[in-house]
This record gives sequence, C-alpha cells and structure tokens, in this order.
Amino acid sequence: MKTLLRWLLSLVALLALLLVGPAWILASNQVVTDVHWSSLDRTSVGIAPDPSEHSEAVVQVYSARAYNWRGAFGEHIWIATKAENADSYRLHQVLSWRRPTVVSSIDTPDRAWFGNPPTLLADYRGEAAVRMIPKIEAAAMDYPQADLYRVWPGPNSNSFIAWVIREVPGFEVTLPVTAIGKDYIFNGVFAPTPSGTGYQFSLGGVIGVMLALEEGIEINFLGLSVGLDVMRPALKLPGIGRLGMPARVSGSGG
Repeated sequence: MKTLLRWLLSLVALLALLLVGPAWILASNQVVTDVHWSSLDRTSVGIAPDPSEHSEAVVQVYSARAYNWRGAFGEHIWIATKAENADSYRLHQVLSWRRPTVVSSIDTPDRAWFGNPPTLLADYRGEAAVRMIPKIEAAAMDYPQADLYRVWPGPNSNSFIAWVIREVPGFEVTLPVTAIGKDYIFNGVFAPTPSGTGYQFSLGGVIGVMLALEEGIEINFLGLSVGLDVMRPALKLPGIGRLGMPARVSGSGG
C-alpha cells in the first residue's frame, strides 16, 4: 500500500511539474483568453513569397499558439502550398469545428492564428516543392481520421500534419515540442520522426519517447513533452517551448 501511495504521489508531482510551463504562460498573459475570436488579428505577417512576384512552386509549414487557453499548452500547425505560376496559396489543415475535419482551401499562408503570430518551420521551393505538392494533396485526402478530432491526446490538427509529413518522401519538418498531438501514431507504436532524422515510440500519444538528430531527445508523458536538442542546443519544455537556439527551418527556401 505504501509503495502504491509513493507511486501515485510521484505521478502527481511529475504532472504538476509538467504543468508549470502552461501555468506560467497563462499567468503572464502570453495568450489571450478574454477576447472573442472574431476580433483577434488574422492578418499576414509578410513571411510568404508574394505570388505576383515569385512564380516558383512553394511549400511552407507554419506554427502558431493555439486559440484561447489552449495556447498555453500547444500550437496549431498548417501547411501552405503554391503551385508553379499559381496566383494564390492553398492551406491544408485540420479544424476542430469542421466535419470532415480536413480543410484544403485557398487562403493567406502566413496570417496570424487568432491573435498569435506564426513561426516558419519549413520552406521548400522550386523542383522540391513541385514534387511535393501533389503528394501533400493526396496525403491530405487519405488522412485516416478525417471524422474524428480529440484535442488530447489526438488525433488533432498536429496529428494530421505529422501524418502528411510522413506520407510525403523528402518532406522533413521539425515540429515544436508544444505541438500536442504530433506524437499520436496511426496504426502502430513506432514511426520515423517528422524530421526524418530519427525514430519515436508512442502509446496513443499518451506516453512515448523520441530520439533524432533534429528533434533531439523528447519524452512525452500524458501529451506533455520535455526534451533536449543537442545539435542546436536548447531545452524544450511543456507550454514554454524552446529555451536556447531556434530550430532549423527545413527546406530549400530562404
């Protein structure tokens, strides 16, 4: 009985420690929780190439803090594609309020996500992007859980992005530690990491471990991950994200 009690207390202490980061994000007002979504910023931040000036094909991946209190815990990620000579971008993402959840539509690629500015995670251009775009579109259509959405532990918007990345050869993206749901693996417990530089083990996105050159070491417990990036030195913490060097932007663009 005492052993069981010690285990329970240890688990509670670990969970409390993992929640320090999200609690600090909320306490320091780094996410907006008291404003209606319709009044929050959704404008472009000027990262994406202007289609009127750049005819080459483009594939970019963006990440931004999630809307409302969810932003204290995680990110929302989307893929933007522009075919060669196209005059607009198409965004591929999962939206919790839609059924089916997968949405591929013409939109502004680098707009803020309900008040939260995006960060560029990957930038592929030219021939690399030309090869990827039809495969990205096909993977989005084949997503196996288009009628199911679970904020935790997945499948959610980040589970979708990780799925698409793994389905497209040469599409390598380092997803942030705060991308809750990225560790949800479909049809198994082992998979390559989204960066393509290592492997991960995960039990339904609840408990797992990742080891890769780009992601470094990550341990996932109840959907909250902590890790260490050795190649680009940084500590990775739940809610807070990276403390140290920024992650490398994957791809051929820039």
